[in-house]
Amino acid sequence: MEVRRLRLLREFADRGSIGAVAEALHMTPSAVSQQMKVLADEAGVPLFEPDGRGLRLTEAGHALVLRADEVIAAVERAQEEMASYRSGKARVRLAMFPSGSTLLLPSVLDRAALAGIEVDAFHLDVGYADAAPALADFDIVVTHRDERTPAVNHSRVRVTELMREPVDVIVPLDSPLGASDRVTVSELAEHDWISVEGGFPVDDVLQSISAVTGVAPRVTQRMLDFTTIEALVAGGHGIALMPRFAVRHPAVKRLELKGVRAARVYEALSRPRSRTVVERVVEQIAAAAAEHS
Repeated sequence: MEVRRLRLLREFADRGSIGAVAEALHMTPSAVSQQMKVLADEAGVPLFEPDGRGLRLTEAGHALVLRADEVIAAVERAQEEMASYRSGKARVRLAMFPSGSTLLLPSVLDRAALAGIEVDAFHLDVGYADAAPALADFDIVVTHRDERTPAVNHSRVRVTELMREPVDVIVPLDSPLGASDRVTVSELAEHDWISVEGGFPVDDVLQSISAVTGVAPRVTQRMLDFTTIEALVAGGHGIALMPRFAVRHPAVKRLELKGVRAARVYEALSRPRSRTVVERVVEQIAAAAAEHS
C-alpha cells in the first residue's frame, strides 16, 4: 500500500466525501476515486459502502484509517528529522480561537522561537463540535468548551487539557449590581443579556443559569466578538457573561457568579502519534496556559 493512497483515505475520513478530498488536494474527483479503488484492491476487502448519494467507510475502512495514521505519522517524523538536518527549523500549523490566542499566542510563539520551531498561527472560531474536524487542515487546534460538556472522545484525536478559565458577569460601572463584587443568579433573572451565538461555551453557561433560575434569559443581541460585547455592556445595552481573562473594557465591572460553577476549559487537539515537533508545541501551549491557571 502506497503512503499517498493512505493519505487520501485519511483525507476521506476527515472530510467525508470524494469531492471534498479532491477540492482540498487539488485533484479531480475521478482521480481520487480511482486511487481509492486501487487501495481497496490492495486491501482485499471493501473500504467503502454506499451512503445515500455518497460513500462512507466500512468497518474495515475505519480500521485501515487508524493504521494509516500510524504509517503517515512515522513517515512525517522521518521527514521532519531530515528537514531539521537541512534547515535547522521545523514548521507547525496552529489554529486557535481568538480570545485564547490573545491570551496564549505571544508566549507560545516566544517559546517556539527559542526551540527553533516556526509556528504558522491562524484564527479558528467554531463551536466545540467543529473543532476536531479542523485537524484535517491543522496540526494543532486549540479550542474551548463549557466545563459541563464532555471532552471529545475519538480514537483519532488526542485531547490535552490546558486550563480552566472562570466565566464572570460583566455590568456597566454605574449598574446597581456593581455595588458588590459577587452576584447570585437570582439577581440576574430580569436583565437583558448580550450573548454569543449558540454552541459556544459562554452561551452554554447562560443556559445553565436559566436552568437554575427557571427563567429563560432575555437575549437582545448575539455577537461573537468579546470587544463588541463589552462595548454594548458599557453603553448600557445589557449585561453579559465573559471569560475572566477576556475582560478589558474600563467602563465595565466584572462580578463573580455565586451559586453556579461557570467556566470554560481550554484544550489542545492533535493527532495521536503526531510529529515530535507538534508534540513539543502542544507542551509549549500547555506551559503558556499554566502561567494563567
